[in-house]
Parts: sequence; structure tokens; C-alpha cells
Amino acid sequence: MQVTPRETTDQSKDASVTGRRMIVGLGASGGIVIGRAFVLDRQYIHVVRQTISSARIEDEVAALHQGVDDSIEQLRRLKSQSGALEASASDELGFLLDAYIQMLTQSRLLRGAEDRIRQQKMNAVWAVSDVIDSIAQQFTGIKDKYIAARAADIREVGLRLMRCLIGETDRALDHAPPGAILIAEEMSPADMARLQPGTVGAFVTAIGGAEGHTAIMARALGIPAVLGAADIIRGISGGDTIIVDGLRGEVILRPDAADLAVYGKRREDWLASRTRLLGLRSLRSETRDNVLVELHANIELPVEVSTVLQNGASGIGLLRSEFMFMNKSYLPDEEEQYQELAGIVSQMKDLPVTIRTLDIGGEKLAVALQNEVGSGPNPALGLRGVRLSLRREDLLETQLAAILRASLHGKVRVLVPMVVTVGEMTRVRQIYNKVADRLRSQGHAVPKTLPPLGAMIEIPAAALSIDALARECEFFAIGTNDLTQYTLAIDRSDDQVAHLYDPLHPAILRLIYEAAKAAARTGIPMSVCGEMAGDPRYTPLFLGMGLRNLSMSPGSLLLVKQRVRRLDSRTSEYQTRQILEQWDPDRIAMMLDDFNDLA
Repeated sequence: MQVTPRETTDQSKDASVTGRRMIVGLGASGGIVIGRAFVLDRQYIHVVRQTISSARIEDEVAALHQGVDDSIEQLRRLKSQSGALEASASDELGFLLDAYIQMLTQSRLLRGAEDRIRQQKMNAVWAVSDVIDSIAQQFTGIKDKYIAARAADIREVGLRLMRCLIGETDRALDHAPPGAILIAEEMSPADMARLQPGTVGAFVTAIGGAEGHTAIMARALGIPAVLGAADIIRGISGGDTIIVDGLRGEVILRPDAADLAVYGKRREDWLASRTRLLGLRSLRSETRDNVLVELHANIELPVEVSTVLQNGASGIGLLRSEFMFMNKSYLPDEEEQYQELAGIVSQMKDLPVTIRTLDIGGEKLAVALQNEVGSGPNPALGLRGVRLSLRREDLLETQLAAILRASLHGKVRVLVPMVVTVGEMTRVRQIYNKVADRLRSQGHAVPKTLPPLGAMIEIPAAALSIDALARECEFFAIGTNDLTQYTLAIDRSDDQVAHLYDPLHPAILRLIYEAAKAAARTGIPMSVCGEMAGDPRYTPLFLGMGLRNLSMSPGSLLLVKQRVRRLDSRTSEYQTRQILEQWDPDRIAMMLDDFNDLA
């Protein structure tokens, strides 16, 4: 069965929002695109009908209530984001969202779905779908506009609940035309994993922050994006002309001729600047005083490898292996993972590839591991990274076996996420050696010297324990995204506090500096692979801290190379010392920007 949201064939527009509108959100991924809107939340949802056993009834009821909780949380986040709108629009949207929340807490929709699960043994998503159909039939033919609107609202709430129950926004991505500008309340990392560079022009969401994983993936894929544009959900229809400026965070619905001229010129200028940057590909990434800085790429998906090579990266500093688990109802076996990884390593030829073991958790959930990981009261502090790997050693063994086999195709390093203690790395190394012995006994070729094993430094406890971790690590990689999040106790994907996420907080800079000094003392190489590494604004700081390996989204490589080539390492060191003495983030930002303007 396929269920469609309200009036998909008659997308009549609210008269108050049919004209030109400018919406300002957060510029999450640079680029300017003019195209046609494709509204994801008004597309089809596929419902699988299953008759459940008596033993599963309470599990399905629990799933229904969890879906309700998730739906309410989405609506509350959307309401919070809408507070930035002008008063009239904010009030209008707020009242509607409050009504939706009320429908989820006490309504015939919820009661009817639970009755169907218990009495007719329907699975939860089928039960909700059946209630929606029943309500729609009851109101068929009624001309009263108020009653029709209430029925449509119940349908909208039911569809949201169904999307939560099936674990994905919807299947609309499969139907988006080439070059479309996607419009959605939210794009999850799992949604992003289904996008292909060049097939989607841009996307705009009502919810989201510029530092969340969705934004990171957008930058990695080179897809212009504006997030947190709450007003985008009012009065937009599929096919509307829309301008997206991911550099400034601006969105214009139904632009006029003047808009098209202005933004068309800005797009030409942006493309010209990209062309000039491409001239740096073959040049060395070294400072004016001949200090070499290795620039590597972070990638999320295999399709990014061509972009990595086109932008002249000297390696892959972070291959996030979660792509092999996203949007799959099963766990990939050793052979499947080996084939995926070997393909990437082979394409990179003799350039190094650092493969991070599984970091499912937080905002990055794999369908096949949802029951294992769960959402928890605070997923970012829960079972993720090395914690999950050591809970499910079978998963880690499978992945390490695939990595070891793939290492025969090129230069590989193995990176372990979310490390806190030496004991975790000791256990990972024991499993690593055991897997290598098992492969050899099975007749697989394995390098005599195993690929280097390293730890992500993304938790303050790890940053303060470099000397101890050095006993079990052959390299370190600072993950500035989580290091900032955990140090400041700020969820960068939470719209209400994302504005407090500040990489220039003195605590962050001092942690990175002290970690870099400790790594230098132990003689173990250290890189930076968080989003800070890809922002040219921070390049002088890393250079001044003695860091010589930065890994970033492929689209940032040439911008950072351009910055490196304009810097002098000794001047950067002096300026960094001055900045590290400061305690006020605003003053730090001013000093850094002044230096960047002069350098």
C-alpha cells in the first residue's frame, strides 16, 4: 500500500505566501543554485502490512509509542526553530504545531492504531495507515472546510508518525528529478547517504545546524545547502522556482527578474573563483618559508574518491565506514565490506587511506543496529564508537578482517573512534592481531607488518591522556567536532544550543595545543580531521601549534592550500602563542581575523 500526504495532486498555495519570499537560514554548504523545488514531505510512503504474533503485540505497541515520542520531539524542534520567524508567521506555525502535538497525545488516531495492533494484530505502521484511511473515508464528500482541514491535519500527523516508525523520512528521494532543489523539514545522515553528487542541485531544511553531521555530509558531497530555514515549509509547492545561496544562507522562493540577475551574477563569480582555485591542484601545500603541510580528505561515501583526486589531496585522512551500514536492514559481511574498501583503496593508488572503524551512534544510526544501540536519553554519550565495537566484538572482527584484506591494495591505516582509555586500545589491538592470525590460517595474504593502528582524540579525557595512549597507538587524529561538543557540553545538532558551539573557546584551543605537544613528545604523528581543519580561518592556528597534517571535506582542500601558501610558519607560531594567552572567545576571534586579514 502507498499512502500519500494531503492533496498531493492539488498543491494549492496559501494566498498569503504565493509571491516572492526571502528566507534566511544557516549556510551549511557553499554554492549558488537556481532551480525547481522538490518537496520531500509530500511524497509517497510505502507501507508493509504484517500480521504479528500474539507475542509481538506489546513490542509493536511500544514501537507505536516510541514513534509518537519521536514525532513530538520533531514537532517541538520545528516549533523552536520557527521562533526566529517574524511574529505573525511564528505564531501561525506555532499554533499549528501545537495542534499536531495535541493530536499525538490524545486522539482517535493513536487510540485507533493501538486498538488495531491489539485486536487485529497489525504491525504498528500498518495500523496507523489503516486509521488514516478510515478517517479519510468517513470525511469523503463532506463539503465543510473546517472538517476537511481537521481530517487533513490528522492525515499529516499520521504520516509523520509513519515516517518515524519506518525509520526514514520517506522514499521520495528515489523520485527526485535530476538537478532538483530538495525541500524537507529535516535530512538525516541516512538520507544524505542516498544522494549522489551531480544529481541533486541543492537542499533546504527547516531544521538543522551548520555543524551537524548532515551539514558535514553536504559539504563532503559538494551539495549547496541551507539548514534551519524554518519558514521554508509555508506555502511552497513542488515545481516552484527557488534560489539557494549556501554561502550566505539565503533562500528566495519564486524570485523576480532582479533576483535572477543578481544571483545569476553571484553564481558566475563563485564558479570563476572555483576555477582559479583548481589552478592550485598541482602546487605543493607549503608555507612561504617552505614548511610542508599534508592536506588529506575526509570522505563519507565511495563516490567522493574522484573529487578527492580532482582536488589534489595527498591522501584520505578519514574514511568514515558507516556508509556500509546505512540504509540496510542487515549487517554487511566481511566479503561485502572488503569489496567496498578495496575499491576505494585501489582508486587512491599509492596515496594513504585512513579507515575509521564503525562509529554508529548519536545522529548516525544504522537500521540493522537500532535495537542494539537504541536512542537512549543522550545518544551522543551512549553506546557508540569503540564502545559498541567492544560490546559486539564480532562486528569489529568482521570489519578489521575486511580492512586487513583491503590493505593489500594500497597504503592503509586503521583509526578507532571514541577512545577514552588505554585499555580500550589494548583490547582492540588484541582483536586486531587475532583477526590477522585467523586470516593467515585461512590462506589470506596479510601484510607482515600490520597497518598502523591509531586513536581518534575527540573526548577531553583522551586529549589529556596522550602520553598514556601513546603506548598502544601508532598515530592520533584529533576530531574537533566531537571534541568541541563534549568539552562545551553542547549538542551541535540541537537547534536551541547550536549557536553556542564555538571552536574558538579557549578550552578547545588549549586542549588541541596540549594534545599536539604531548604527541610531539612521544614522537607519534598527529593530524586534525574535524571541520575546523577545512576552514581556512583556523589554518594559522594549527600551523602555529606545530600540526602538519590536516584532513577535511574534499571541497575545502584548495581553499586551505591557498591559505597555507600565503602563511609564514614562524609568524603563525608567534600569533598562536598570543591567542592562547587569551580567555575571551570574542577577543580570540578578533585577533585571529585581524591576523588573517594581514597575512
